[in-house]
Amino acid sequence: MLRRILTLPLVVILIGIGAIAMFLPAAHAVALRDWHTARAFVYSGSIFLILAGFLALATSPYRPSRLARSRLIALLAAYAALPLMLAVPFHEALPSTTYLKSYFEMVSSLTTTGATVYTDPARLPDSLHLWRALVGWMGGFFMWVIAVSVFQPLNLGGFEVLSGAASGSDGAMNQITRVADPAERMARFSASLFPVYLSMTLILWIGLILTGDSGLVAICHAMSTLSTSGISPINGGVAAAGSGRSGEVLILLFLAFALSRRTFAGADQGGGLGQTWRDPEFRLGLLIIAVVPAMLFLRHWIGAYEVRDESNLGAALGALWGSVFSVASFLTTTGFVSADWLSARSWSGLPTPGLILMGLAVFGGGVATTAGGVKLLRVYALWKHGVRELEKLVEPHSVGGSGKVARHLRRQGAYIAWVFFMLFAISIAVVMLALSLDGLSLNDSITFAIAALSTTGPVANVAGSVPLSYDSLSDSARMILAASMVLGRVETLAIIALLNPEFWRR
Repeated sequence: MLRRILTLPLVVILIGIGAIAMFLPAAHAVALRDWHTARAFVYSGSIFLILAGFLALATSPYRPSRLARSRLIALLAAYAALPLMLAVPFHEALPSTTYLKSYFEMVSSLTTTGATVYTDPARLPDSLHLWRALVGWMGGFFMWVIAVSVFQPLNLGGFEVLSGAASGSDGAMNQITRVADPAERMARFSASLFPVYLSMTLILWIGLILTGDSGLVAICHAMSTLSTSGISPINGGVAAAGSGRSGEVLILLFLAFALSRRTFAGADQGGGLGQTWRDPEFRLGLLIIAVVPAMLFLRHWIGAYEVRDESNLGAALGALWGSVFSVASFLTTTGFVSADWLSARSWSGLPTPGLILMGLAVFGGGVATTAGGVKLLRVYALWKHGVRELEKLVEPHSVGGSGKVARHLRRQGAYIAWVFFMLFAISIAVVMLALSLDGLSLNDSITFAIAALSTTGPVANVAGSVPLSYDSLSDSARMILAASMVLGRVETLAIIALLNPEFWRR
């Protein structure tokens, strides 16, 4: 039976999974005696489950291609079509909203962006908050599986930096991997990664409950942390949660899993926990989390010195912790903000540097994690290339060592990383232009563009001197951002690979 299901088109399988998932918020609504919301999810889940059955029968003779590119095409189709289904129960449970807003919410959740048009969380029933977090959680796991089962064989999603083959090809993989069925690879990785993903979420959920959060807040923040979606059911997010700093410490520990694929990966992803410390992504992430908060703390301390409050040790330590947590959160494209990050302004009298958070979101997390952005491995490749070029300026005849892999990383790896960075910058410019034509100012356009392409929706709320609202945008602007979220999640290089004739050649 399972083997038969795996032969179905990926979109049909995802429709079935999404339909089954609708019964979880339905059960939650029944427990709260919210019958209207419960009916919306039960009816929608039943209808789409029947639809998935009909589609399965209609496509049962279908035999999917054994090429990974078929899964790449299905990935784009899923991000375009699946939110249309996921938005139906959301719209039915909240009749006061429009379907386009519901669609925007589901695209934002599925791409783990976390942008929302509802500035007041109290407007949504608790079961809808659970649905948003659940869709984000499933979207994070789906992208994680896609990264190791589709992007890795095609040398996309950051793997092209370490591989000697061109992006969109499978030249760097061995013969067994090249002929493996993509459906079987996805099934195998899903079976091995889901228990880890689920157990990590449950551990964090229980930990947040023990530190003072309610059950709903704890599970939403736990799922949002593991998926790096930054979705919260309360106004203020983690900063307003009952768990306080203890909850922030727990969340920070689990944010480390978005810095590198090796933090909780097995041999399928290159070594597991034993190789974590040697991983350049993990080290670079820790370096950024150490250096950037130190610079921010020094800035706030100088501001506090000018107002003669530098001796307030409690406020100083709070400002330092707020910087560490917020930097780690935005570096992993989660978007949670510490309560101490907000209080650092009152201690020093200086505004919070939101532009730094935007830059961190652009850097992004690790390759083959749930984080978005440019990815730390690409940043590391550009850093090593820059260091080597400076060495050659001092010693023109020197020879770079560290082995074949390091030499490739400094040359071809840095080249393809620079190409991707340029494509990312061009994408920002194009989205900015589209938003500007829709009537947005330059500052607002660049903020929204970076938030969408880096899949860090909360950037819009904290980057500027005045928080920006997605609710104030027109429907056309929200659709532009929805397309940008998909582009940022799938990555420009993967879409360009579909246009490469070599990609389609047998």
